[in-house]
Amino acid sequence: MYNVEEIRKDFPVLRQMIHGKPLVYFDNAATTQKPQCVLDVILKYYQEDNANIHRGVHTLSERATRKYEEARECIQKFIHAKCKYEIIFTKGTTESINLVAHSYGGSQLQPGDEIIISHMEHHSNIVPWQFLCEQKKCILKVIPINSRGEILLEDYKNSLSSKTKIVSITHISNVLGSVNPIKEMIALAHERGAIFLVDGAQAPAHTRIDVQDLNCDFYAFSSHKMLGPTGVGVLYGKEKYLEIMPPYQGGGSMIRQVSFEKTTYADLPYKFEAGTQAIAGVIGLAEAVRYLTALGLENIENYEKKLLSYIENKILEIPEITVLSQALKKSSILSFVYKGVHAHDIATILDHEGIAIRAGHHCAMPLMSHLGVDASCRASLALYNTQDEVDSFVEGLKKVKEVFKSVIT
Repeated sequence: MYNVEEIRKDFPVLRQMIHGKPLVYFDNAATTQKPQCVLDVILKYYQEDNANIHRGVHTLSERATRKYEEARECIQKFIHAKCKYEIIFTKGTTESINLVAHSYGGSQLQPGDEIIISHMEHHSNIVPWQFLCEQKKCILKVIPINSRGEILLEDYKNSLSSKTKIVSITHISNVLGSVNPIKEMIALAHERGAIFLVDGAQAPAHTRIDVQDLNCDFYAFSSHKMLGPTGVGVLYGKEKYLEIMPPYQGGGSMIRQVSFEKTTYADLPYKFEAGTQAIAGVIGLAEAVRYLTALGLENIENYEKKLLSYIENKILEIPEITVLSQALKKSSILSFVYKGVHAHDIATILDHEGIAIRAGHHCAMPLMSHLGVDASCRASLALYNTQDEVDSFVEGLKKVKEVFKSVIT
């Protein structure tokens, strides 16, 4: 049984009042809240095991190293990677994508090669490829979306060619909530000899990830969007590609031997983990994964689907609101515009009702331009949100109508 009220007890932040109202946290696509067990393991690390990893032979260093490497194995099992050496710890999805663009793209692409992204990408999955195209004289191609907020698969198929070397597509849009058919898209890319990177920032907290079943070449995601701490991310990469990629950064830990004449690099995964890592954060991420696994990703996904359906139906009570995505397959995100009212004004009014949403361009300015809006509001759900919170949210939106009645009418 999925008991959301019991789950909520695990999240201390949800107990607070904002402007005298119970907190309703609907900004989960930006960052999720953290369960007590994650907070506890981070504190425990600093209280008992704080030491640098991989370098020391003393007890604290050995304990810290063991927990760090256990976290790598935990992530491997969570996304069903073939081996733990395919798991690289980074600062987040952004750095993971930049690592692939710089290291794989910088070493493997030639002038005239093509990179494919889509209209619904986050800036983190646009700008690194623009950098690469400028540096290597490559061509960036953008796949359009339909009026429902779905990638046009026929356009995608037609865009693939022998010149296509990299495809990088979001698993779940951070604005539209659209769930893309990435398994099919990956297979099509491979038929043309291209590698495929999945921007998975919005996915691991909401659906089961199996990188071997997807057959993706790279998968990038962030800890803080899946109940873990900030400043930590993961890059999964197939071993055969990681082996041919040069290091992304130089420094300690990523070396085997250093002289002034020549440096040789460490084996996977360490050649991509220069310097002191976010040790406590990695340990916290592993605990977040254990928490999600214990609840069951299928249970979470089923619950959130029902909650998304509920909020979509409730928002129909306000005819002045237009929802930006009608995708047939969506996940936990509702973005909308309110006739005659700026998104920031809506977010401010809701904040005074204790309701946290996101307002703006959501780091997806090309998508917003494509949709013909300057800014939108985004309510994003998580495993601890409830129907009662949705009701409060809709009542808050009705107060927006009262405040801006003269503008709306």
